[in-house]
This record gives sequence, structure tokens and C-alpha cells, in this order.
Amino acid sequence: MKKQNQFSREVKERAVRLVQEHSADEGERIKAMERELKELRRANEILKSASAFFAQAALDRELKK
Repeated sequence: MKKQNQFSREVKERAVRLVQEHSADEGERIKAMERELKELRRANEILKSASAFFAQAALDRELKK
């Protein structure tokens, strides 16, 4: 015995569309977050370098006194 489909074709098509749109939205959100993460890592490296530079400069000033 074959089970009869519970949902109409229109409902199935709408459900598929909603899932596809949601996957696309998630993909865009993930890409945006990956870009932001890359930018934050880059900024963090710049700040680390600047911190080391200024720390070294402060040590150099102390040694010259």
C-alpha cells in the first residue's frame, strides 16, 4: 500500500523555497562574519606590533636616563 502525500505540491514547493532562502541567508551571514574575523585579526596584529614598538621605545628612554 502506497501512502498518499500529506501536503500539496504548492506547500512542498514553498517549503523548499523557504529552506533554500534560509541556507542562502546563512551563507551570506557566515561570509560576512568571516570577513569581519579576518579584519579583526589584522587589527589585532597591528595593535600587537604597535604595543611592542612603544614598549621598546619606553625601555630605550629608560636606558638613556
